Amino acid sequence: MAKAINLSNGRAWKTQSAALAHFKDMLARYSDEDVVEDRADHDDLIALLERYDAVIVDGPSKIGDGVDSFFRRRNTGDGYSTPGFWVRRVDGSETDFSYLAAVRGAPKSNAQEFYDACRAAVAADLKAAKARHFKTYGDELGRVPCELTDELITIDAAHIDHAYPTFGQLVLSFRAARGWQHEVPPGTVTVPADSQTTTTFVDPAVVAAFRQFHHGAAILRIVARTRNLAMSAGQRRPKVRRPVVLT
Repeated sequence: MAKAINLSNGRAWKTQSAALAHFKDMLARYSDEDVVEDRADHDDLIALLERYDAVIVDGPSKIGDGVDSFFRRRNTGDGYSTPGFWVRRVDGSETDFSYLAAVRGAPKSNAQEFYDACRAAVAADLKAAKARHFKTYGDELGRVPCELTDELITIDAAHIDHAYPTFGQLVLSFRAARGWQHEVPPGTVTVPADSQTTTTFVDPAVVAAFRQFHHGAAILRIVARTRNLAMSAGQRRPKVRRPVVLT
């Protein structure tokens, strides 16, 4: 049965998907750094933030001492930039919040937080390796062939893909190597905090260990962003003609 979403201001949707679509459309109506001026939108976001604070209790309150306004801002990190809602409190402090998590009513799992920390640990390595690959092998227009189709693509149209093993498999193997298959020690990854859009490892030694593990095991390739990168669990190691090299 579909799960209905009901907010404290009386707004309700018969399904979670309908609620998510509402806030996705709302986000699209604003530009980066625009304040949410529409009163109905503001009221919906207040009620959504109340829901967030009620169900996600492993970090500081997003409402804090009270809400002054909402605005749209880019959440950025190594290799990504996505728009999201931010809240400005009455004391002048600001923080991001996920409308996806608020509607779904559940925080990320510990496994997902660990996965995100692994991604953050190697994000700069992947970005640098991608840039080197295009500088080394790019044609006069700066294009290199997609490993899946041989079509020539620019760096902006390209994705650096973990051909084998998948990144998820690498994360699981790293956990197993450290004896963390069933549980990651408390304090390994950062706890949620204001304006923290990326989960990272607390101990730089763990960052270094995963980078080294990733460097020795990952087989990387350049593919077009538009291609389906899904791999079946039983797929054999693909042959990569022009592997991306990590240094």
